[in-house]
Amino acid sequence: MTSPSNLPSWGALQTHYEQIKNDTMRASFADDPDRFSRYSMSAAGLFLDYSKNRMTDQTLANLRALADECELKSWIQRMFAGEKINFTENRAVLHTALRNRSALPVLVDGEDVMPGVRRVLQKMRLFVRSVHNGEWRGCTGKRITDVVNIGIGGSDLGPYMVTEAMVDFACPDIRAHFISNIDASDLVHTLGPLDAETTLFIVASKTYTTLETMTNAKSARQWFFDETGKQDGVARHFVAVSTNSRAVQDFGIDPANMFEFWDWVGGRYSLWSAIGLTIALRIGMDYFEDLLAGAHAMDEHFRTAPFHENMPVILGLLGIWYRNFFGAATYAVLPYDQRLHLLTDYLQQSDMESNGKSTGRDGRPVSVDTGPILWGGPGTNDQHAFYQLIHQGTHLIPADFIVALEGDTNLTLHHRMLVANCFAQAEALMKGKTADEVRVELSAAGMSPEDQEKLVNHKCFPGNRPSNMILMDKLTPHNLGALIALYEHKIFVQGIIWNINSFDQWGVELGKKLAMTLLSEMEGEQQPEQHDSSTNGLLGLYKIRAR
Repeated sequence: MTSPSNLPSWGALQTHYEQIKNDTMRASFADDPDRFSRYSMSAAGLFLDYSKNRMTDQTLANLRALADECELKSWIQRMFAGEKINFTENRAVLHTALRNRSALPVLVDGEDVMPGVRRVLQKMRLFVRSVHNGEWRGCTGKRITDVVNIGIGGSDLGPYMVTEAMVDFACPDIRAHFISNIDASDLVHTLGPLDAETTLFIVASKTYTTLETMTNAKSARQWFFDETGKQDGVARHFVAVSTNSRAVQDFGIDPANMFEFWDWVGGRYSLWSAIGLTIALRIGMDYFEDLLAGAHAMDEHFRTAPFHENMPVILGLLGIWYRNFFGAATYAVLPYDQRLHLLTDYLQQSDMESNGKSTGRDGRPVSVDTGPILWGGPGTNDQHAFYQLIHQGTHLIPADFIVALEGDTNLTLHHRMLVANCFAQAEALMKGKTADEVRVELSAAGMSPEDQEKLVNHKCFPGNRPSNMILMDKLTPHNLGALIALYEHKIFVQGIIWNINSFDQWGVELGKKLAMTLLSEMEGEQQPEQHDSSTNGLLGLYKIRAR
């Protein structure tokens, strides 16, 4: 495919941008009393209000024309059909199969993968039940009380985020912990309070060779030995999520306690697979399958809905609008729910590892800006941190607000205040505050006209800052599944438009390879000289300190 910037629809969007770039959303709402109803929709248990965007009907029509010229519908069909659209690794992209709740087959190389998916889900269900009912016990006969997930990247962020978000659905007898960083303090501080006799480790690594994961796993195994003195207890305290049965067995884990997944499961899309075993142990298999069902509902919506009624497509295209025509280099995800405090961290990997690319599918450098920087955090805490920049800074930062209409405690005032703040921030970003409005406010406070003028510009807000509002009735496993899938598909849409492969991640490889070289040099006697002067100097300082 040619660069998107060469397409007629891209030129039409550029012309249209020049025509409306100075329009204000204040005026748009004043001119169109039905703007909210026309630019809002529901799907899979979520409600999206996208009316607070700098757009018109023509904007959306032009964006849909771009999607058509980029053959987005065909790419959606190819992904769901199991084609190997991750062509640099010759892999299908079928995280959607992991949560397929229909009876329809999903084929890869002519083979239906669904029997294998269902087999692993059933194995997970039996294992979770055995831990919860006390049938599975530690090597000294004690019940399992703590589960430690050892992984990194998608094998950590996804399960960690979901277990934190689903705390209100958690089994009270099972606590979940996560170790990912090679920094020893992560492991030491996590294991310190735990009882080895009641702790179960889940080692999540597709190849069972991931440096950080296996280093942490071996240290955890040594901790278990030191704490219990039972060299033969590993089989009752360690299980694996992997494809490498020989390496799993060599580690000391019974291959019967290895949970399988497949090469068409990308790391950052893997929480739906056996990588989600920690989630299932924490919240129970029924709730885990509710999570899958919510994602499947969004999958079906994305696969079948026309683009003008398609939530991931609309969000993806609006992201293109701001990234490539308004020049917005970042966007913020702002969940108004403390339980979603890890959502932005999770989405950073999903988005920036997927679309942080500068080479097109044709192997040539891209000619347009691709993946924006995603950041944010939970309100209302962050209203007292970076919201100042979003409101009055020099950057245009589109934002997604996320909130549940119902709280999960009896402290209704708290939740009412939370929702009010969420809605108010979106309104303030859209409306801003004019100089005349500031003068009226200061005058009402008794300030003289002379003193007012000293403050007017400081208290003005430019407004016209775009946002989306994503609502759900309550934060449930189903709705969380739909929310995660919504962002997965939004990212896919943008990758197709930008003509990049959203499913490889070669950019993480170089640093890992260099780290292995540096590690061997740190352990050697001679002063390294093969690097640049900075790296050589830093290595020298380390070796002096480490003596």
